[in-house]
Amino acid sequence: MQGINQWIEPKSILPMERQVFSNAALKAMIIPLVIEQVLQMVVGLADTMMVSHAGEAVVAGVGLDTMVYTIFIYLFTAISAGGAVVVSQYIGSRNQGNAELAASQIFHMAGLLSLICMCLMLSFGSSLLQAMYPKTESATMDACKIYMRIVALSFPANAIYNAGAAIYRSMGETKITMWVSLMANLINVAGNAIGIFVLKAGAAGVAWPTTVSWYVAAAVMTWLCAHRHREEQVCICARYVFILNVSMCRRILAIAIPNSIENTLFQAAKVVLGMLVATFGTSQIAANTTGQTFWSLAACMSMALGTVFITVIGQCVGAGDREAAEWYMRKLTRLSLLLASVWNVLVMILTPLLLPLYDLTPETKRLILIIVAIHNLFSAFVQPFSGPLSSGLRAAGDVKFTMWASLFATVVCRTFLSFLLAKWMWMGVIGIALAMVLDWCIKAVLDIVRFRSGKWAQHSII
Repeated sequence: MQGINQWIEPKSILPMERQVFSNAALKAMIIPLVIEQVLQMVVGLADTMMVSHAGEAVVAGVGLDTMVYTIFIYLFTAISAGGAVVVSQYIGSRNQGNAELAASQIFHMAGLLSLICMCLMLSFGSSLLQAMYPKTESATMDACKIYMRIVALSFPANAIYNAGAAIYRSMGETKITMWVSLMANLINVAGNAIGIFVLKAGAAGVAWPTTVSWYVAAAVMTWLCAHRHREEQVCICARYVFILNVSMCRRILAIAIPNSIENTLFQAAKVVLGMLVATFGTSQIAANTTGQTFWSLAACMSMALGTVFITVIGQCVGAGDREAAEWYMRKLTRLSLLLASVWNVLVMILTPLLLPLYDLTPETKRLILIIVAIHNLFSAFVQPFSGPLSSGLRAAGDVKFTMWASLFATVVCRTFLSFLLAKWMWMGVIGIALAMVLDWCIKAVLDIVRFRSGKWAQHSII
């Protein structure tokens, strides 16, 4: 353990009194976040396992729909992430009043946006799916439409839960979000089992438990955020939640809008690629859908560390200590590489052990093994630079750079490479996987160059 601690420590020295987050504090944040991410991914695995028993058409339909559904989820998380940066910086500057105002405004904006999105999808979702996937088989499209109509109802709950979770993570209190996530995931898994195996409800049997679990999680997080359990806790205030504060919203949106554009266009690119995958046939669609579940499980370590970057770097920048922010970025990047490498090896070992549980064809399982192997190799050694480090730059306020870097690497390079490899070179979903990891490589180079230039430290939010 001592050797590991020495390896992750940067060569430069930061006085102990300025090391706001000790190794023990980082550990206390990271472990619950990883558990939470793994729980969510395990539920995803359980979902696809159970749905696979309803037929590959249902698996494919849910997978195609999820790519559209995720666009809206990214919008909600962008608001929460933007608010988390602002709240973290106010905590670092010891300005609790503005931290609570910012927290309340996250709820206001997330709730309003989610209601608008829900109404739009309930009104036009079916037509949108039909227009996007015109060549999809009828059974797959039917499952796709059923799933979308139901999960659209969960948009407000999803947005409110993410708002509350972002506030708690800004304070470094990740155990709370872990326990709430555990509760919601248990509801989801139990509901899926009943919906698929007892009620034989197909796509609806997965969609309703998801919606119910989000509402339970949202109710719990709202209660937690509205009640002060210790003096320094950041809480939401009713008078701020229901009234728009323009100046605070501008601060949040200064982070949220570039982040939202980045995430939305990233997911839009995935939807375009999903439309491409939809032309490959049911087996490749099912392989891509199931493979993404394994990909998400493999990437959860980097995702968890990204949240830690936002809290730590945000508080350092809020305190006005840019040198400490740089020191922690180096330390957390080294830690991300170490943990991601170990985790991806474990997921790769686990994948062939889990595949027999899926009711899929041998060809589909073969494709899954190939694309998961490609993903995990680069997830271990490249994604820590293209993901967590990027979160650190964003937490420091360098949001325009991260937005443009992501748009270039993902929307332009990844989309072009996907069509080149998957369609024009006849590589199918394997080409999609290769294009994805090449996108990470490009983004990683851009992030490293930006960090080493020091230009990320020249921005201000509060």
